[in-house]
Amino acid sequence: MRIGIAGISGRMGRLLVEEVAAAGADMAGGTRRGDDLGPVAAASDVVIDFTRAEAVQAHAAALADSVTAWVLGTSGLSAADEMAVAEASKRIAVVYAANFSPGVTLVLALAERMAAALPAAQYDAEIVEMHHRQKVDAPSGTAIGLGRAVATGRGVDLADVMQSGRDGHTGPREMGTIGFAALRGGQVVGEHSLLFAGADEHIILTHKAFDRRTFASGAVRAALWASTQPPGLYAMRDVLGLH
Repeated sequence: MRIGIAGISGRMGRLLVEEVAAAGADMAGGTRRGDDLGPVAAASDVVIDFTRAEAVQAHAAALADSVTAWVLGTSGLSAADEMAVAEASKRIAVVYAANFSPGVTLVLALAERMAAALPAAQYDAEIVEMHHRQKVDAPSGTAIGLGRAVATGRGVDLADVMQSGRDGHTGPREMGTIGFAALRGGQVVGEHSLLFAGADEHIILTHKAFDRRTFASGAVRAALWASTQPPGLYAMRDVLGLH
């Protein structure tokens, strides 16, 4: 199995090199910022991509052209970026996840089930996340994933109920909205909490990552899985067999 890495010189890229070797797979090469992904895509069975959102559309085209599976962990994608990912998935297997940690994947599954059981009229949903000071997008991809899980559980579209970055005189909280708060500072790898706040009780789901290696090992696990799958758009829950 030949694995390529987009963004091989970054923090995640260096961990991915180690995890690819630990999994017994072959390194097919990697790209640095500004490199053309095409040659690495052509030499790989699957490419793991934790680069920036502005590269996603070009990467989608290169991987679809080479018929190379894609494990995508880039956050901050626009609607056009996500459309490019969906188009690529018609020709290749794409595992697109906000977070490749098995623990976060389980939290997302729980969030959807809890949202279905806790009515929006009685339980306000709020999501709080914290990351290192260098992170460029907010809310984080994982926080958005939590919001989507809650929205799915409640049968609504996140775009219709998302409330992010409250400031000034906002008035009372609108029923049914899903609130987001993003904290940045230090070198926090990633902390996410989902709060269901009722009049008589609060239920909180929290995940804290202490080492980026959990994301790297999960992404390599996803790559090994994706290499045997037909074209389609998959999530980490598919890799773990959570249906």
